Amino acid sequence: MDLLTIILIAIGLSFDTFAVSISSGLILKKIDFFNATKIAVTLAVFQAAMPVIGWLAGSGIKNYAENFDHWIAFGILALLGAKMIYESFKTDPEDRSFNPLDIKVMIGMAIATSIDALIVGFSFALLNYKILVSVGIIGFVTYVVAMLGMLFGKKIGARMGRRMEVLGGVMLILIGLKILIEHLSA
Repeated sequence: MDLLTIILIAIGLSFDTFAVSISSGLILKKIDFFNATKIAVTLAVFQAAMPVIGWLAGSGIKNYAENFDHWIAFGILALLGAKMIYESFKTDPEDRSFNPLDIKVMIGMAIATSIDALIVGFSFALLNYKILVSVGIIGFVTYVVAMLGMLFGKKIGARMGRRMEVLGGVMLILIGLKILIEHLSA
């Protein structure tokens, strides 16, 4: 897998994080760098750990799925993208009444925004992608996106979060389509 694909997957996975971070920026009127970093690191660690768990699970069944792994990866990414797009229209970040600095809330946000990364890690195993490079990039991109999301939440409000989540869903679908086309044409 080329570096650009990993970066695009990382960006696509981080749009849920971006939306949650915007919400955190809206809720925490006076968030400082330390608290923003605490939230961003928690989100990034979970987003980076979930693909490893998925990759370990996928490695166990890789030999059985080699003939149709590209279809599985496409299906997973397309479903995740569609789910992201669907959920962007049914939830309103402004309606959330929680404290993002509460450890239980931070971990809850981290798990909720990284479930799709677990499934992506599963598809990485099926397609023989290098997990360590992917995890590093996913974690770094998630951290940066979370920090930007909190900053944007303070500056521009929640309207952009929904659009970014839709864009993230579209990106995941397009990446799945790219994987399918590459494998069918090989």
